[in-house]
Amino acid sequence: MKAPEKIDAREIRRKLGLNQQQFWSKLGVTQSGGSRYESGRNMPRPVQQLLRLVHVEQIDIAKVKRDDFEVVEFLKATKPDLFKDLKKQAKAAHKKGS
Repeated sequence: MKAPEKIDAREIRRKLGLNQQQFWSKLGVTQSGGSRYESGRNMPRPVQQLLRLVHVEQIDIAKVKRDDFEVVEFLKATKPDLFKDLKKQAKAAHKKGS
């Protein structure tokens, strides 16, 4: 099993120019909880994943709907080639728009 990569939340937050309240509230974590993570307390895997999605991948989780996940999972399971092709097209379109 692959060891989880270490996430330096404090460094990410500083690079984004956010205070602890702004940074952690986007993940549903209190400022004091976030402060403990930044001070070295073990961060639960779900919080690590949310941090990566929100602050590294820049995904607005408020806009993500359960239906979206259901469609993605259905497409992956029933039409994997189409899923891969659409994923490739979406990446290309995103790069073009950046």
